[in-house]
Amino acid sequence: MAQIIAIVDYGMGNLRSVYQAFHHVAPDAKILLTQRPEEIAQAHRVVLPGQGAMPDCMKQLKDSGLLEAVLDAAKNKPLLGVCVGEQMLFDQSAETRPGSSLTPCLGLIPGEVRRFELQGQKQADGSDFKVPHMGWNQVRQDIAHPLWADIPDLTSFYFVHSYYVVPKEVKNIAGSTEYGNWFTSAVTRDNIFATQFHPEKSAEYGLRLYKNFVSWQP
Repeated sequence: MAQIIAIVDYGMGNLRSVYQAFHHVAPDAKILLTQRPEEIAQAHRVVLPGQGAMPDCMKQLKDSGLLEAVLDAAKNKPLLGVCVGEQMLFDQSAETRPGSSLTPCLGLIPGEVRRFELQGQKQADGSDFKVPHMGWNQVRQDIAHPLWADIPDLTSFYFVHSYYVVPKEVKNIAGSTEYGNWFTSAVTRDNIFATQFHPEKSAEYGLRLYKNFVSWQP
Protein backbone atom coordinates (compact mmCIF):
# COMPACT_ATOMS: atom_id res chain seq x y z
CA MET A 1 0.00 0.00 0.00
CA ALA A 2 1.35 3.40 -0.98
CA GLN A 3 2.23 5.82 1.77
CA ILE A 4 -0.29 8.68 2.03
CA ILE A 5 1.03 12.18 2.78
CA ALA A 6 -1.66 14.76 3.50
CA ILE A 7 -0.90 18.46 2.98
CA VAL A 8 -3.49 20.41 4.97
CA ASP A 9 -5.24 22.96 2.73
CA TYR A 10 -7.27 25.26 4.97
CA GLY A 11 -7.37 28.10 2.48
CA MET A 12 -4.22 30.06 3.35
CA GLY A 13 -1.60 30.43 0.63
CA ASN A 14 -0.52 28.71 -2.55
CA LEU A 15 0.44 25.18 -1.59
CA ARG A 16 1.32 23.99 -5.07
CA SER A 17 5.09 24.31 -4.51
CA VAL A 18 4.88 22.17 -1.35
CA TYR A 19 2.77 19.61 -3.25
CA GLN A 20 5.26 19.48 -6.14
CA ALA A 21 8.23 19.15 -3.79
CA PHE A 22 6.73 16.09 -2.09
CA HIS A 23 5.88 14.58 -5.47
CA HIS A 24 9.54 14.98 -6.37
CA VAL A 25 11.00 13.38 -3.22
CA ALA A 26 8.31 10.68 -2.77
CA PRO A 27 7.27 9.60 -6.28
CA ASP A 28 5.75 6.35 -4.99
CA ALA A 29 3.64 8.02 -2.30
CA LYS A 30 0.10 9.31 -2.64
CA ILE A 31 0.29 13.07 -2.05
CA LEU A 32 -2.99 14.70 -1.07
CA LEU A 33 -3.64 18.43 -1.03
CA THR A 34 -6.68 18.05 1.15
CA GLN A 35 -9.56 19.96 2.71
CA ARG A 36 -11.15 16.78 4.09
CA PRO A 37 -10.72 15.66 7.73
CA GLU A 38 -11.14 12.01 6.79
CA GLU A 39 -8.17 12.18 4.42
CA ILE A 40 -5.99 13.64 7.17
CA ALA A 41 -7.18 10.84 9.47
CA GLN A 42 -6.25 8.20 6.87
CA ALA A 43 -2.84 9.68 6.01
CA HIS A 44 0.42 8.23 7.27
CA ARG A 45 2.07 11.67 7.45
CA VAL A 46 0.70 15.19 7.70
CA VAL A 47 2.15 18.51 6.53
CA LEU A 48 0.84 21.79 7.99
CA PRO A 49 1.95 24.75 5.87
CA GLY A 50 1.00 28.35 6.59
CA GLN A 51 1.15 31.70 4.89
CA GLY A 52 -0.25 35.07 5.87
CA ALA A 53 -1.31 36.56 9.21
CA MET A 54 -1.64 34.31 12.25
CA PRO A 55 -5.19 35.43 13.22
CA ASP A 56 -6.38 34.61 9.69
CA CYS A 57 -4.59 31.25 9.63
CA MET A 58 -6.08 30.16 12.97
CA LYS A 59 -9.56 31.33 11.97
CA GLN A 60 -9.35 29.56 8.61
CA LEU A 61 -8.13 26.34 10.21
CA LYS A 62 -11.09 26.37 12.61
CA ASP A 63 -13.65 27.42 9.99
CA SER A 64 -12.39 24.78 7.55
CA GLY A 65 -13.36 21.97 9.92
CA LEU A 66 -9.79 20.65 9.88
CA LEU A 67 -8.66 21.75 13.34
CA GLU A 68 -9.59 18.55 15.18
CA ALA A 69 -8.10 16.40 12.43
CA VAL A 70 -4.78 18.23 12.72
CA LEU A 71 -4.79 17.94 16.53
CA ASP A 72 -5.56 14.22 16.27
CA ALA A 73 -2.76 13.71 13.74
CA ALA A 74 -0.32 15.54 16.01
CA LYS A 75 -0.87 12.92 18.71
CA ASN A 76 0.72 10.02 16.88
CA LYS A 77 1.65 10.71 13.23
CA PRO A 78 4.77 12.34 11.82
CA LEU A 79 3.71 15.97 11.40
CA LEU A 80 5.73 18.67 9.65
CA GLY A 81 4.96 22.37 10.13
CA VAL A 82 6.27 24.95 7.64
CA CYS A 83 6.59 28.73 8.13
CA VAL A 84 3.38 29.97 9.80
CA GLY A 85 2.58 26.26 10.18
CA GLU A 86 5.52 26.13 12.62
CA GLN A 87 4.27 29.18 14.51
CA MET A 88 0.75 27.73 14.79
CA LEU A 89 2.11 24.84 16.87
CA PHE A 90 2.86 27.14 19.82
CA ASP A 91 0.64 28.45 22.62
CA GLN A 92 0.09 32.01 21.44
CA SER A 93 1.27 34.66 19.02
CA ALA A 94 1.92 38.39 19.29
CA GLU A 95 0.53 38.71 15.76
CA THR A 96 -3.02 39.83 16.47
CA ARG A 97 -6.04 41.67 15.18
CA PRO A 98 -6.42 45.32 16.31
CA GLY A 99 -7.66 45.44 19.87
CA SER A 100 -6.46 41.96 20.75
CA SER A 101 -3.52 41.20 23.01
CA LEU A 102 -2.51 37.71 21.82
CA THR A 103 -3.75 35.15 19.28
CA PRO A 104 -4.28 31.67 20.77
CA CYS A 105 -2.60 28.93 18.72
CA LEU A 106 -2.60 25.11 18.80
CA GLY A 107 -0.65 24.62 22.04
CA LEU A 108 1.30 21.60 20.80
CA ILE A 109 4.73 23.00 21.75
CA PRO A 110 5.12 25.24 24.84
CA GLY A 111 6.13 28.78 23.99
CA GLU A 112 5.08 31.86 22.05
CA VAL A 113 5.55 33.74 18.80
CA ARG A 114 7.16 37.20 18.80
CA ARG A 115 7.83 39.89 16.22
CA PHE A 116 11.35 40.89 15.24
CA GLU A 117 12.36 44.09 17.06
CA LEU A 118 15.52 45.20 15.29
CA GLN A 119 15.24 48.97 15.28
CA GLY A 120 18.63 50.66 15.41
CA GLN A 121 20.60 47.49 14.73
CA LYS A 122 22.96 47.49 11.76
CA GLN A 123 24.05 44.67 9.51
CA ALA A 124 27.74 44.03 8.78
CA ASP A 125 27.56 46.25 5.68
CA GLY A 126 26.13 49.14 7.72
CA SER A 127 22.57 48.80 6.43
CA ASP A 128 19.55 48.49 8.72
CA PHE A 129 18.04 45.12 9.47
CA LYS A 130 14.76 44.88 7.58
CA VAL A 131 11.54 43.22 8.69
CA PRO A 132 10.40 40.89 7.25
CA HIS A 133 13.53 38.77 7.34
CA MET A 134 13.64 37.68 3.71
CA GLY A 135 16.11 35.60 1.74
CA TRP A 136 18.73 32.92 2.35
CA ASN A 137 20.23 32.43 5.80
CA GLN A 138 22.15 29.71 7.60
CA VAL A 139 20.58 27.27 10.02
CA ARG A 140 22.65 25.94 12.90
CA GLN A 141 21.63 22.41 13.84
CA ASP A 142 21.22 22.51 17.62
CA ILE A 143 20.45 18.83 18.04
CA ALA A 144 21.03 15.67 16.05
CA HIS A 145 17.76 14.76 14.37
CA PRO A 146 16.76 12.39 11.54
CA LEU A 147 15.43 15.32 9.51
CA TRP A 148 18.94 16.80 9.39
CA ALA A 149 20.34 13.61 7.83
CA ASP A 150 22.75 14.37 4.95
CA ILE A 151 22.25 18.13 5.43
CA PRO A 152 25.46 19.92 6.45
CA ASP A 153 25.37 22.11 9.54
CA LEU A 154 24.98 25.82 8.69
CA THR A 155 23.26 25.08 5.39
CA SER A 156 21.34 28.08 4.07
CA PHE A 157 17.57 27.91 3.64
CA TYR A 158 15.04 30.43 2.33
CA PHE A 159 13.09 32.60 4.80
CA VAL A 160 10.21 35.08 4.55
CA HIS A 161 8.81 36.11 7.97
CA SER A 162 8.32 38.94 10.45
CA TYR A 163 7.60 36.72 13.48
CA TYR A 164 9.55 33.87 15.07
CA VAL A 165 8.94 31.21 17.71
CA VAL A 166 10.32 31.28 21.26
CA PRO A 167 10.10 27.78 22.79
CA LYS A 168 9.87 27.54 26.58
CA GLU A 169 12.12 24.50 26.65
CA VAL A 170 15.55 24.24 25.03
CA LYS A 171 14.92 20.58 24.19
CA ASN A 172 12.38 21.66 21.55
CA ILE A 173 14.93 23.77 19.63
CA ALA A 174 16.20 21.85 16.60
CA GLY A 175 17.80 24.73 14.71
CA SER A 176 18.73 28.41 15.12
CA THR A 177 19.49 31.29 12.77
CA GLU A 178 21.14 34.66 13.31
CA TYR A 179 19.33 37.81 12.18
CA GLY A 180 20.22 40.68 14.45
CA ASN A 181 20.02 38.14 17.25
CA TRP A 182 19.79 34.36 17.28
CA PHE A 183 16.25 33.03 16.90
CA THR A 184 14.77 29.53 16.73
CA SER A 185 14.28 28.45 13.12
CA ALA A 186 13.40 24.76 13.58
CA VAL A 187 11.64 22.91 16.39
CA THR A 188 10.82 19.36 17.35
CA ARG A 189 8.77 17.44 19.90
CA ASP A 190 8.20 13.69 19.71
CA ASN A 191 6.54 13.07 16.31
CA ILE A 192 6.50 16.75 15.33
CA PHE A 193 9.12 18.72 13.40
CA ALA A 194 8.69 22.23 12.03
CA THR A 195 10.71 24.89 10.25
CA GLN A 196 10.40 28.65 9.97
CA PHE A 197 12.10 28.49 6.58
CA HIS A 198 10.54 27.14 3.38
CA PRO A 199 12.18 23.82 2.40
CA GLU A 200 10.28 23.80 -0.91
CA LYS A 201 12.03 27.08 -1.83
CA SER A 202 15.43 25.98 -0.53
CA ALA A 203 16.84 23.97 -3.44
CA GLU A 204 18.72 20.69 -2.88
CA TYR A 205 18.85 20.62 0.91
CA GLY A 206 15.26 21.78 1.32
CA LEU A 207 14.17 18.82 -0.76
CA ARG A 208 16.48 16.62 1.31
CA LEU A 209 14.66 17.70 4.48
CA TYR A 210 11.32 16.78 2.90
CA LYS A 211 12.75 13.43 1.82
CA ASN A 212 13.98 12.82 5.36
CA PHE A 213 10.48 13.56 6.65
CA VAL A 214 9.01 10.96 4.28
CA SER A 215 11.21 8.23 5.80
CA TRP A 216 11.21 9.48 9.43
CA GLN A 217 10.06 6.94 12.00
CA PRO A 218 9.64 8.86 15.29
